[in-house]
Amino acid sequence: MNPIIALFPLNTLLLPEGKMRLRLFEPRYLRMMKEASSGQRPFAMASINPLVSQHHADRICPEVTLVSIIDFEQLPDGLLGITVEGLGRYQIMKRWQEQDQLHVAELEPIRFWTAENTAIEHQPLWHKLQLVFKQYPELARLYPEPEHQNLCWLVSRWMELLPLTPHLKRQWLKQDLTTTAKDLEIWLEDSLEEIS
Repeated sequence: MNPIIALFPLNTLLLPEGKMRLRLFEPRYLRMMKEASSGQRPFAMASINPLVSQHHADRICPEVTLVSIIDFEQLPDGLLGITVEGLGRYQIMKRWQEQDQLHVAELEPIRFWTAENTAIEHQPLWHKLQLVFKQYPELARLYPEPEHQNLCWLVSRWMELLPLTPHLKRQWLKQDLTTTAKDLEIWLEDSLEEIS
């Protein structure tokens, strides 16, 4: 039987080796965090499809990223802040809600890109990401040792950052790594000129 994992749905994407800061305040998500930190049950980041209604079956995208909690803090507003890191990609096989409306799912692992050295032609991905890090230092602080020579790492960070539709992101994630890297470079040619 596949593991039963709690889901944290957000209008964003997190991929393996990606990091994200979260603010928790709803009781169901505080419970989710307590269960994860005590080793009872991990949780996965799930992307929301904003193009469908809130109660539609396809509201939560079927691929998720299992995460681990790598840091937590009490925020100035009194809320709990945690930092998570993506571990692996999974497919939702069956999904339901528990009594407090926490989404849970039975998951099955799916293949994800593997580390690959960046070729010279893909260096613009790193140069443009450095510009984003310079403009958003809080993002750069999540990655004190960026893996800029790892094409999988670079493409994954761009997939998390870019304001693409969930459909397009899912389509690009199903392609091979080099093809998606080339598609990203074409997309970025004009879109980041204003910060270069």
